[in-house]
Amino acid sequence: MKFKSVQASPSQLLVLVFLFFILLGTLLLKLPLATHVPMSWIDTLFTAASAMTVTGLAVVDTGRDFTLFGQLMILILIQVGGLGIMSFAVLIFIMLGKKIGLKERLLIQQSLNQTSIGGIIKLIRSLFFYSFSIEILAMAILAFQWVPEYGWNRGMFYSLFHSVSAFNNAGFSIWPDSLMRYEGNPLVNIVITLLFITGGIGFTVLSDIWHKRNFKQLSLHSKLMIWGTFIINIMAMIIVFSLEYQNQMTLGTLPLDEKLWGSYFQAVTPRTAGFNTLDIGSLHESTLTLMLLLMFVGAGSASTGGGIKLTTFIVILLSAASFLKGKNRISIARKTIKDKAVIRSLAISTISILFILSAVFILNITEPKPFLHILFEIVSAFGTVGLSMGITAELSPVGKLLIAFIMFLGKLGPLTLAFSLARPEQENIRYSSEDILTG
Repeated sequence: MKFKSVQASPSQLLVLVFLFFILLGTLLLKLPLATHVPMSWIDTLFTAASAMTVTGLAVVDTGRDFTLFGQLMILILIQVGGLGIMSFAVLIFIMLGKKIGLKERLLIQQSLNQTSIGGIIKLIRSLFFYSFSIEILAMAILAFQWVPEYGWNRGMFYSLFHSVSAFNNAGFSIWPDSLMRYEGNPLVNIVITLLFITGGIGFTVLSDIWHKRNFKQLSLHSKLMIWGTFIINIMAMIIVFSLEYQNQMTLGTLPLDEKLWGSYFQAVTPRTAGFNTLDIGSLHESTLTLMLLLMFVGAGSASTGGGIKLTTFIVILLSAASFLKGKNRISIARKTIKDKAVIRSLAISTISILFILSAVFILNITEPKPFLHILFEIVSAFGTVGLSMGITAELSPVGKLLIAFIMFLGKLGPLTLAFSLARPEQENIRYSSEDILTG
């Protein structure tokens, strides 16, 4: 009897590899030397999935319930998940002097959301150089804060842990209140935010800036990411400051300088970072609504962050603006955006919204929690943000598994998961066109 070999697509292989590492992380975190207290399989799986997808949602206290070994395993999962499994595989191939084949290049292209395989190995080299250099530099700076406070060993480990967690937009913290104790600390605020903004802007943008060093020569993607990040962060900070200024549970009791630091941090962290210096559950509903939008949009393509991606959001806005102006083409900065990019952006957004609404519907059945709390948790998981209104640990086993799946979906991207399940079809027949009524 003959069996045909099963040929998996790059999308399917990427899904399988991610699942394998989540399960491996679950087994490692389940070891007795990884925890101080007995932990259920679901909580261990949830923690491994949250670390591997660089989300940061936690059902247990990372600093209290995990040993140093357990925390190191979480740190490794964050690093591997943030930079990409295939990126590490390529690094090993390069170190061993082996050739990178077409199949491996396609996998890397899929994992980093690149449009072509050209220059993909060069991008991987840049990815590791920037990542490790930035993380080591940030660790050294944070040590000035935490070594005097906690001693040499703990201070250096805390600096390393939060440096890796922040750059990879994971949001995991040693402390149960995240970074709320440092809400007015300039050093912690500046270093942590610069880490997750840099990690979230995307490695293609960082590489583009490094090699060209002239804004006019940058690619359209890089320009959109830089300007979009700057504008959305400034606007979000102003709105958070205005909405929370008199809230006695958040900014109301703080001096002006700490109000500004708190507004700044809480405005930029929903872009998939997950840390918080203000109590999320005490924010006004208007502020939470803004954060929902920011979490859904997320960071940049080929970055450590999640969400539908900022450029996807910009393309959709430009599409709407072009339609209202009666234009047939979408253009910006004297460049025309390809129709394929527009269709891809609409597909990503539509599939994402459908998954989020489906998950909200299910959790409203299984969890006796307010609608806003559930919606916030789902969008946070999808955007791999890690912010929560405090219901994560109280979720039922079904709720935890669903949130773990949404984190998995958010990290891989809805199109990757859809492509892994769908069969590609060759379009050999072109039918006659006919208009339909819309709107």
